[in-house]
Amino acid sequence: MTPFDLARRPVRQNPFLLPFIWGASYLMTRRFRLKISKDLRGVKPPYLVISTHQGFSDYYIAPLACFPHRANYVSDMEGFAAFGEWLYRQVGCIGKRRYVPDVSVVRNMKYCLERGDSVVLFPESRHSNVGTTSYISGNLGKLAKVMGVPVVTLVVHGSYLANPFWDEEHTRIVPMEARMECVYTKEELQNASGEQIQKRLYQALQYDEYAWQKARGIKITKPGRAEGLHKALYKCRCCMDEESMATYKDMLICKKCGTSWKMTEYGELQGKRAVLRISDWYEWQRREAVCEWREIKKPLCFSVRVEALPNAKGFVPLGEGRLTLDEDAFTLKIKEKRVVFLHHVRESVQTEYDYRKRGECIVLSTTDCCYYLYPSKHNPSDKAFHATWIQFVGEYCHWSMQKEKS
Repeated sequence: MTPFDLARRPVRQNPFLLPFIWGASYLMTRRFRLKISKDLRGVKPPYLVISTHQGFSDYYIAPLACFPHRANYVSDMEGFAAFGEWLYRQVGCIGKRRYVPDVSVVRNMKYCLERGDSVVLFPESRHSNVGTTSYISGNLGKLAKVMGVPVVTLVVHGSYLANPFWDEEHTRIVPMEARMECVYTKEELQNASGEQIQKRLYQALQYDEYAWQKARGIKITKPGRAEGLHKALYKCRCCMDEESMATYKDMLICKKCGTSWKMTEYGELQGKRAVLRISDWYEWQRREAVCEWREIKKPLCFSVRVEALPNAKGFVPLGEGRLTLDEDAFTLKIKEKRVVFLHHVRESVQTEYDYRKRGECIVLSTTDCCYYLYPSKHNPSDKAFHATWIQFVGEYCHWSMQKEKS
């Protein structure tokens, strides 16, 4: 359980590995006919690259966009555990825990930029749940101001459609596009406020993949294209039940009331009376979750199975635990251990729909450890465990506290 050394200085990308990084990235994206366009307005590295984060392919697209220059990448602990600390450091990764403020990460980013290497940041911190922009930190503008180098955005299209978060195991072959654009030169950055930078970056990073797909006329004909969608769309629009959604081939079905929707080749849900957008259903669930939370007005409990990721050596099973959600924090109890995750410092909640084939879970982190929480034996008095529902409420609690402060 020794914590990962987040303060350790990152190394420059190993020059002997660069050909393999670029070569592997090219091979992994070749079948998607990736096209990268650039408008850098004459700025040269180092710059801060702020990228959207739809899916796993983004890790291959970013090195190609930065080619032929080296870069360092801000990365969560999962990658270090999956590929090994030595290799991940050699490819230029900077360790971080999701949604945990850490000055050492900022220092390491600044160190890389001062050394002459660009830094790539994925501010959404997780893959997109339904093809729209995930939560973006409200401190992004201030961070860019502190870095003091040109700010470049990298906006990717097609990555989510190829491997939607709720079915990343099965790949759809769709064209991918990426645009790299300088939004602030060094001089423009100095003359802009953090609020102005934040607003501009927020607007630049917005995307809706199903709208993009329809506008481009891209058909996804895969017979099982809807399988897994019920993990994100967990609540029936007709009977409001949260325990009965399922998918089969191209159909989203409620097993309780029998209502069904067909996922079209353009990613829309076609019912008997209306055609629904997946992102609209998702945001409707958010509103429903917030209304439910407001009405409950008492702590909720979840029985969970806990795995810890303190460092790059791998996961440590901690057994059964109890997760409590109240208006101030998430509180995790594992035997005699008690860990508190305060809402006001934790901006969002990492969701996973089938993490490494271990099932649905959420991840809550401290500076010393990431806790992967899977639903365990259901207590009748507990709230049903839906990772997306917990994410919605966690984000609402954070923003409610931020509004109270302001």
